[in-house]
Amino acid sequence: MTFSPLIDTHCHLNDAKAFPDPRSEIEAALAVGVERMIVVGTSPEDWERAIVMAESHAEVWAIVGWHPNYTADYDRSSLGRLRDLMSHPRVLALGEIGLDYHWDYAERTVQFEALRDGLDLAADLGKPVVFHAREAYSDLLDVLEKRPPHPYLFHCFAGNAEEGARAVALGAKFGVDGPVTYRKGDELREVLRGLPFESLVVETDAPYMSPVPYRGKPNRPAHVREVAEGLATALGRPFEEVAAQTTATARDFFGF
Repeated sequence: MTFSPLIDTHCHLNDAKAFPDPRSEIEAALAVGVERMIVVGTSPEDWERAIVMAESHAEVWAIVGWHPNYTADYDRSSLGRLRDLMSHPRVLALGEIGLDYHWDYAERTVQFEALRDGLDLAADLGKPVVFHAREAYSDLLDVLEKRPPHPYLFHCFAGNAEEGARAVALGAKFGVDGPVTYRKGDELREVLRGLPFESLVVETDAPYMSPVPYRGKPNRPAHVREVAEGLATALGRPFEEVAAQTTATARDFFGF
């Protein structure tokens, strides 16, 4: 069977507890047309695991950065190592960095420090940036709107229409995940319909946020196909069109 190629632009295959046999997960994804998977390193130890995963599997690439929920341990001296890793041929972008006001894992002042340092590093290196934002879109956009234009992608976008419009004005891209398939996802689907079609990419965030019909079970990169199908339904567009455009957008953003 031939499938339209897809790219899972955000997953955590480098989580050994969730994925003790990552090769089997990669093979399952390839079998349904997922041509590439991007794994995310969220803290210094995780950076190394993400890069080892990308080095070990031709279909896997990496992004690395200080996830805001881990910035309680943020140390500016880590930027030297992060700078070195950004030159690795399997590392595509800086991320996921940003702000998280939902959890109280790190002081907001430290989150902002790590965010600004990361943005400066990405600008200096000319690398795209992938954001994590939770209940913090307005403050994050306030920071970005004061900076020169740069390639940005909002992972698992869950902002409102106004926040989406502000991000569009920055030329940003938007990651679409399992919630696009949820019964109570009408508000999200409405927001997504208001965003430029060519600004959308699909992702799983595996092992988190499984799409319907797998909700309640661990997510897998192979399920990005269900995410794309859910997005096609939300937009009222043919699946093949959504698969082609989201893949083209991902290739362009990450420089494949």
